[in-house]
Amino acid sequence: MSDIHASEVRQQDQARHLIEEAFAIERPTSYRDDTPLPVVGDAPPVAQPGRPPMSQKATDASALMLSAGAASLLVGGSASLVMVASGYADPVVCGVILGAPTVLVLALSRLVGRAKAVVEAAPPTIHQHYTGTVVQDSRSISTTTRGVIANTRNQTR
Repeated sequence: MSDIHASEVRQQDQARHLIEEAFAIERPTSYRDDTPLPVVGDAPPVAQPGRPPMSQKATDASALMLSAGAASLLVGGSASLVMVASGYADPVVCGVILGAPTVLVLALSRLVGRAKAVVEAAPPTIHQHYTGTVVQDSRSISTTTRGVIANTRNQTR
């Protein structure tokens, strides 16, 4: 019985000794890094999975091309099916009948796109009416946030 009690006492003494050593080491409780942050890092760019980065206009054009390709495949397939099923259908007539909806959709989408571009190009009309004294404040505020626990300081100039 005494051997078990003695080993428990030794383990408690070792644990107490380790805890005392851990708290005896002086460590800084905080650190502030005042070095300026780089605007652009020196690490090379890393390729990300998925589609490559593109502008919004390129993304829209890509989606338009994909959907137009799918639409032309459906139109061509249905025209071929009609010609094979009928056995005597005129390919020109089938092309005109099945191609007309596609041409109409493409023309309407082009018209809507141009109308949207005209609306976006026109600057909005802003009417502002003031009565009394008007004061214009031209101060700028710069913000710096650093540290593990964020500390934000706003400086007014």
